[in-house]
Amino acid sequence: MLEEAASAADCVALQLASDEARYAELGAHLRATPLHTALTVARGSSDHAASYAAYLIMARLGRVVASLPMSLLTLYKSPLITRDTLTIAISQSGQSPDVVEPIRYFRAGGATTVALVNAVESPLAQAAEWTMPLHAGPELSVAATKSFITSLTAAARLVAHWQDDPALMLALQALPDTLQQASTCDWSAAIDVLAPARAIMVVGRGISFPVALEAALKFKETSALQAEAFSGAEIKHGPMALIEEGYPLLILATRGPAQGSLLNLAAEMRQRGARVLLAAPADVVGRELTLPVAPTPDLDPIVAIQVFYMMAARLAEARGLDPDKPRHLSKVTRTS
Repeated sequence: MLEEAASAADCVALQLASDEARYAELGAHLRATPLHTALTVARGSSDHAASYAAYLIMARLGRVVASLPMSLLTLYKSPLITRDTLTIAISQSGQSPDVVEPIRYFRAGGATTVALVNAVESPLAQAAEWTMPLHAGPELSVAATKSFITSLTAAARLVAHWQDDPALMLALQALPDTLQQASTCDWSAAIDVLAPARAIMVVGRGISFPVALEAALKFKETSALQAEAFSGAEIKHGPMALIEEGYPLLILATRGPAQGSLLNLAAEMRQRGARVLLAAPADVVGRELTLPVAPTPDLDPIVAIQVFYMMAARLAEARGLDPDKPRHLSKVTRTS
C-alpha cells in the first residue's frame, strides 16, 4: 500500500501524457450533446471518486448529477429512461457485474457512456462507448490508493475538457510535482493520536467531503478503526452526540467556500472536548496537520488524499496490523 501510494505521482504523470486527443474529442462531444441527466456508477473507493466528479460537474458545468442505485437495474429491472443521459462509471478492475450491466443498459438506450477504468481489457471497458484509461498500472494492494488518485485526476481531466477550460488543464499538468511533495509530508502527529483510538469521525464539506468518505473507508479497511465520514454541515444533526472527552475528529479543511465553516467547527469541537486533528493549508493558524495545496483549489482533494494514504499505511502498522492484508477483503469485488 505504501509503495503504491508513493507511486501515484508517476501514475498521474503518465495519465496526463496519454490520451489527450481522446479527452479533447470527448469534451467536444459532451459540449455538442444535450444532456439533461448525469449519473455515476461505482462502488467503494470508486464511488468516492464519482462523488468528486459529480461535485466538479455540478459546480463548474451546472448539470445535476446523481449516483445510480445499481440494484434498480440489476435486481429490480426498472425501466429507466436513458435518452439525453450521461453515465460515468469508475472502476479499478472493471469486473463487477453491477457496474458493467448499467453501462450496457444505458448505452443500448442511447446514452453517452464513459468508463474511467484501470483495466482496459475488462468487461466495463468493453461496455462503455468512451473508455478513458486511468494508467495506474497493476495495483496489488487490496486498499486502493494510486487507482483512486488517478480516478480523481481523470474526473478532473474530463471536466476540464468538457468545460474547455485551459486554466484547469494547465493546473492538472502541475499536479504530479505537487503529489510528489505531498508524499513526503509528516503526519506523524495523527498516528500518535489514532494508534490507540477505537473510533473516529472524518469531516469534510463541499469538495473535500468525497475524500473524507475515502479516508473513513481506509481507516476501517486497513486499521480496523471504526470510522464515519460526515459533512461539516451534518455534525449538529445528530452525530455530535457521540462527542466525548478525547473523541478524535479528523477535519479536512481544503481551500474553498466551505473552509471557513470547517475551521469554525474545529474550534467548537475542541471546546466540547474532542481531540481535533485539523488538516489545513500552511496559512491556517491552529492546524495540527499541514495540507499541501494544488495549483487550483478544485484539485486540493487529490493532494489531500495522497498525504492521508501515506499516513494511513503507517498507522495500520502502528496498530499492529498489515495494511496489505485487511481482514475478509480481496482485491476484486464482484456484486450483482
